[in-house]
Amino acid sequence: MSGAGTVLSVRGLDVAFRVGRGPRARTVRAVTAADLDLRPGRLTALVGESGCGKSVLTEALTGLLPGTASVRGTAVLDTPDGPLELLGAPERDLRERVRGRLLGLVPQSAATHLTPTRTLGAQLRETVARLGTARTVAELLDRAALPAHLAGAYPHELSGGQAQRAGLAAALAGDPPVLLADEPTAGLDRPLVEHVTTLLAGLAAEGHAVLLITHDLRAARDAADDLAVMYASRLVETGPADAVFATPWHPYTAGLLGALPDAGFTPVPGHPPELSALPGGCAFAPRCPVAAECSGDPAPVRYGDRAVSCHVPEEVRA
Repeated sequence: MSGAGTVLSVRGLDVAFRVGRGPRARTVRAVTAADLDLRPGRLTALVGESGCGKSVLTEALTGLLPGTASVRGTAVLDTPDGPLELLGAPERDLRERVRGRLLGLVPQSAATHLTPTRTLGAQLRETVARLGTARTVAELLDRAALPAHLAGAYPHELSGGQAQRAGLAAALAGDPPVLLADEPTAGLDRPLVEHVTTLLAGLAAEGHAVLLITHDLRAARDAADDLAVMYASRLVETGPADAVFATPWHPYTAGLLGALPDAGFTPVPGHPPELSALPGGCAFAPRCPVAAECSGDPAPVRYGDRAVSCHVPEEVRA
């Protein structure tokens, strides 16, 4: 994906956690050397198996990582006041300028982020008041395709799909140019998955830059303009979604697509490594059908608007 016209440009993002103390202490490498561009008017789907580091990437961008995390790299957000480096921004700037205003976050399991003793309308009004926007509760419910009467509903009265869309309504309160949606379709049945992804695609069509984090490849294929594939903390392939789905260049991407029902429902053999015990060199090599004498970390190689991190991209492309 080209960096031209981006609203958020991530380069060389590393996130690691120190877990435990003394001789049992270990390092969890959650994100490694990630490069990612988000562009206005496009929905980027970030896909990969559970535990590969997708959610940690959004937590780094929004400054919500715990104090045990160490972060390196850059994440430059285009703002009306000029470029803003998110990774080094003070918490006050993130709280008062970025979260909700420039970056909207739809959290995973949105229902758990709602206050159980207050109605949805009351919580949306509070969000609007804190952000100082002119949005009304009725507008936010309408944008999230929720009926107006749910303003008086308590969180326990919402279905799973309604709770997810309530999280989307809250994220839109400040009309942020960038929207990060972390597994917004998890646990939903197929009609609700399609409903939520259609809403997100519609927001991208309105000019927002949308990052959809999902393990649902079917949803990604239906909604995404761009695709980023993550494996064991690394982005192994990025590019326009149509091109990547039609001709995957990385064997892991090809394996993921082979697990789709209309592609034979053939899962990738084996299991991904633990992020606290990543092997040297290519982490996918033990599961790779084309691995030869692969040694060292494969550096990303860019071909136009696509990039792949693989020692044998020629074989994959062939």
